[in-house]
Amino acid sequence: MATYGTTAPTNKAIVDWIETYRLHCQPDRIFWVDGSEAEKEHLLAEAVRNGVLTTLNQDKLPGCYYHRSNPNDVARVEQCTFICTPTKDEAGPTNNWAPPREMYEKLSGLLYGAMRGRTMYVVPYLMGPPGSPLSKVGIEITDSIYVVLNMRIMSRVGRVALDQLGHADDFNRGVHSVLDCHPDRRFICHFPQDDTIISVGSGYGGNVLLGKKCLCLRIGSYLGRQQGWMAEHMLILCVESPEGEKTYVAAAFPSACGKTNFAMLIPPAHFKGWKVTTIGDDIAWMKPGPDGRLYAINPELGYFGVAPGTNLKSNPNAMASIAKDTIYTNVALAPDGTVWWEGHDDPPPAGLLDWKGSPWTPDSTEKAAHPNSRFTAPMTNNPALAPEAHDPQGVPISAIIFGGRRATTMPLIFQAFNWIHGVYLGATMGSEMTAAAAGTIGQVRRDPMAMLPFCGYNMGDYFNHWIGIRRDLGDPPRIFHVNWFRKDANDKFLWPGYGENFRVLKWIVERCQGRGKAHETPIGWMPRYEEFDWTGLDYPREKFEQSIKIDSAEWNRELLSQTELFLQLHDRLPKELIFQRELLISRL
Repeated sequence: MATYGTTAPTNKAIVDWIETYRLHCQPDRIFWVDGSEAEKEHLLAEAVRNGVLTTLNQDKLPGCYYHRSNPNDVARVEQCTFICTPTKDEAGPTNNWAPPREMYEKLSGLLYGAMRGRTMYVVPYLMGPPGSPLSKVGIEITDSIYVVLNMRIMSRVGRVALDQLGHADDFNRGVHSVLDCHPDRRFICHFPQDDTIISVGSGYGGNVLLGKKCLCLRIGSYLGRQQGWMAEHMLILCVESPEGEKTYVAAAFPSACGKTNFAMLIPPAHFKGWKVTTIGDDIAWMKPGPDGRLYAINPELGYFGVAPGTNLKSNPNAMASIAKDTIYTNVALAPDGTVWWEGHDDPPPAGLLDWKGSPWTPDSTEKAAHPNSRFTAPMTNNPALAPEAHDPQGVPISAIIFGGRRATTMPLIFQAFNWIHGVYLGATMGSEMTAAAAGTIGQVRRDPMAMLPFCGYNMGDYFNHWIGIRRDLGDPPRIFHVNWFRKDANDKFLWPGYGENFRVLKWIVERCQGRGKAHETPIGWMPRYEEFDWTGLDYPREKFEQSIKIDSAEWNRELLSQTELFLQLHDRLPKELIFQRELLISRL
């Protein structure tokens, strides 16, 4: 058995576990990943030599590479994602469930001999800053060099993880094999009680970078409930005033609602001295601190973002982040070795190859870049990265923001009356379906706390956990709801969005600091027109009033549509949320 990379770790639990899978998967060689720069150069050269990566123009995109995935393997597959708990009730009605013993047997059969002729890469990784009490160690076994190179960007790999673990055995056990990438043999399985993840049949990042959604959210949420902390699908940012006062904000938005853009927001030019810095763009691990505040860390080290729509107007900091040392997946490839996607700043160059490698022109019927094409970039590339991103103690969260894509009903901004009311807002949040989605256009798809695909246990118990956390918070974050996507009668967005969202964020910060004014409405505290600084933006009072209007008929329909989710979770639904709904009905 040939072995490459660094010397195998001395932790007996790791060595024994790896040996079990070496015998079962039968790889030709083992590569122990150490995280060094020399190793990175070796792996990149190997990936290029084997056709997994294409080297991009190193003058224009230094350190950047290009990857095309199997056309049948371009996104997360919720129908192939399972929570494997002893009882179906523990997984809850919103998750796919499978009995652990049966699923282990099925996966064992698929993995037997699956790595013959391949290299087994062993990736020790750390999610979270070294030394943080919230950080978690995982070991991922994989036969994909693409996975290794992406994990090196998204997490802290190698010696730093082994040092954090020491000789303990409480690490997440992750096994991945691409197999033959056939959809019928694609399973992403989580065994929360064993702290184990097994993923087969896929090479797409969301299914196979096991430290990301799998550990950080599905397993993390399960562990958080047991251990008294929270794993949330949230960005974390810092707002710093000209006087140096810092306020930390977490926010949960479903997909296509501008989450990464908000995490990297740049204030309008008028707000001189104000700064927004990014701590994380996707995941927050949060725990009550000894001072009664909620502290959060970003467990990741990189950004795995959607390329289409990313440009210098929507997100200049993201464009700077992906200018070097980035892996692009399923975007379009230009003849000069650069990349392009729909929504790019530049028009499409002649001679483009689409994400499948076929010639593409503006007359082509399909997109040049896949709508879910991605970039994987180190967060250290972000010019607005907050130094607190590496703080092992985390940052104290003053505000939590929920939001979805709603053309009607939901105002631009309002604040919950209290923590439980805020949990109700998060539990009922959602986005309207578009023409590309299955179902009726305008129909609201509920996505509680943006966690519906990522909660590793019963969603009713998840709501109870949120309510229970309040007992350990003497000074809980204020909770808000935003909607950047409300439209007028002509189907035009009422709010300009992008950097102008800072005007809303500034009011949120002022509310948290006890300075911002608001008036009480049936749905929560809301700002008046005078509460915003409108300098540099021509935004008339009438338009603002339209953006925050409360329409009783629309809200009655909203309350009716919430019933479906509540009925689905009826046996575990906290009574507090039922009471909040009744209170809202009475106020309206």
